[in-house]
Amino acid sequence: MKHSDKRKKFYGSITVSERGQIVIPAEARKDFSIEVGEKLLVLGDLDKGIVITKATAIMRMIDGSLKAAKQMGDFLHGSTEQQDTEE
Repeated sequence: MKHSDKRKKFYGSITVSERGQIVIPAEARKDFSIEVGEKLLVLGDLDKGIVITKATAIMRMIDGSLKAAKQMGDFLHGSTEQQDTEE
């Protein structure tokens, strides 16, 4: 089994209650360190389905994207300054 295959799991099926609630399987909660009261986000694509993810995971991704954008801006700004001085 390849390493990436070991990182993929099937946790079973869940049933939506009359109130629209679902229960995340205990093994999934353990694997993803989902604690009582933790905020989860539900994202959707009408063609592909839904994703449930921890809000903290999205915040880390946004933070990383903002840092990368700042680095790119700094690089481009530095490149512009060099071009201005060369002319």
